[in-house]
Amino acid sequence: MKRDQTPRAWQRMLSGRRLDLLDPTPVDIEIEDIAHGLAFVARWNGQTAGDFAYSVAEHSLLVEQIFTRRDPGADARWKLAALLHDAPEYVLGDMISPVKAAIGADYGALDARLDAAVHLRFGLPAVLPVAVKRAIKRADTLSARLEAERIAGFSAMEADRIFGRPDAELIRGLEIRLRPPSEVRAEFTARHRELLSQLSG
Repeated sequence: MKRDQTPRAWQRMLSGRRLDLLDPTPVDIEIEDIAHGLAFVARWNGQTAGDFAYSVAEHSLLVEQIFTRRDPGADARWKLAALLHDAPEYVLGDMISPVKAAIGADYGALDARLDAAVHLRFGLPAVLPVAVKRAIKRADTLSARLEAERIAGFSAMEADRIFGRPDAELIRGLEIRLRPPSEVRAEFTARHRELLSQLSG
């Protein structure tokens, strides 16, 4: 039997879905696949202190927490968008910024297509409003600032120079948690379910 020589651009998910990376559709996206994938993808290319990798799922929970702290009255849709801001990484992996810059526009286009499909799957607009996107980016940058100093080996001065100095009141009590993927996956899925219920409530 002759093997198909066409380059494969899809990935089989544990849910059984077959996700086409070049033409992703909302019906092929399941939150269980996203939560599982992100819980096993390491931030900082795994160059973090501790016995467990700091996962993208854990980072996403922190970003949503920061986003909500900054704007407690924000619509649940935008809190959900903050939680899902790195969702495409469940299939693309977490590429550090220098690698993204080296790859260029092709990575951005792939990421944008997956992002739109994820948003549509969970009732969000394919493209977020600019103000919401900026607010999520600010929360994302603050999360990266905390991670850099607390677990990724950056000095406070270096982290401030790259990510900006954090607001002491805003970060009070925020934790960088390192724990088994199964725990992070469960919390990510639970938070997603909670935010979805607020949308339909």
